[in-house]
Amino acid sequence: MIEQHYLEDTLLQLNKLKGQAEKAAAQVNDEQFFTTLDPESNSIGIIMKHVAGNMRSRWTDFLTSDGEKPDRNRDNEFVITGTETRAHVLAAWEDGWSRLISAISSLTPDDLGRRVAIRGEEHTVVEAINRQATHYAAHVGQIVLLAKHYAGPRWQTLSIPRGKSREVDVSKKGSPYAYKP
Repeated sequence: MIEQHYLEDTLLQLNKLKGQAEKAAAQVNDEQFFTTLDPESNSIGIIMKHVAGNMRSRWTDFLTSDGEKPDRNRDNEFVITGTETRAHVLAAWEDGWSRLISAISSLTPDDLGRRVAIRGEEHTVVEAINRQATHYAAHVGQIVLLAKHYAGPRWQTLSIPRGKSREVDVSKKGSPYAYKP
């Protein structure tokens, strides 16, 4: 059934995104985690804090309440206070992902056509999932780019190394570049 396949693949792809972000962030030190390139850009920590806040809001009571919760302070997601640590940000990140995985795991194929609201705008469940998946993918790309920049020559690729495409058969489970949940 294509609907069940969609739900399963959505979880697989989202878990891949989570893993990429975490593997990238693990390659930077705490100072780099909170460093911005310029006053208008966000640090890895800020991006992860924002994604966590978005996930908490969107995936809590996903089918029964608007995805923009009244207690969400989105603007605060873009500020790191003096008391926030990397561990604090990563705990919020884990909580957000836990809510997302739990919400999607609880869906059935029959739920995909249901309607949910995000900021008062109606979406089917499929549209809401796709909206959020593309949002998270964009932010994971930012995290990877920043981590690669800060890690410099210490960077360990998250995919096939440059110049190694012909040597790697990613379809083989034994490949070091095959996805492992």
